[in-house]
Amino acid sequence: MIRKIAAVVIGAFVAIALIAGVEYLSHQFYPPPSGIDITDPEALKAYADLVPIGALLFVGAAWMIGTFGGGMLATFIAKEAATTNCAIIGGLVLAGTIMTLISIPHPVWFSIASIVAIVATTFVTSKIAACFIETGSEEQNTT
Repeated sequence: MIRKIAAVVIGAFVAIALIAGVEYLSHQFYPPPSGIDITDPEALKAYADLVPIGALLFVGAAWMIGTFGGGMLATFIAKEAATTNCAIIGGLVLAGTIMTLISIPHPVWFSIASIVAIVATTFVTSKIAACFIETGSEEQNTT
């Protein structure tokens, strides 16, 4: 039981780290304007209207990469329950994404695409992770 809990906690931290890393990379290509006050909703709304599509795609990719990496790691650590592990990590990323989409204005198309992409990534990750778990257990049984 402790292994399963630890797997999800570690997977969540890795998901957050991956998201932060990709978003950091995004800021290298698409730096936010200097002097923007991130606590001012009006400034964020004005900035969101001008964000290049490439910057938005980086953010969407960050959320998908975090979902994939965190879900895979949680499953590998737990060595079972791929669907559950991936669903928990995907759910956490989805909750964080929705909070971000609510607090910082984004184009409607991006908000919808992000939610769909995270759900799809969670599903695909659980299927991929399950294959590795099954393969790993089969190899252990034959040795």
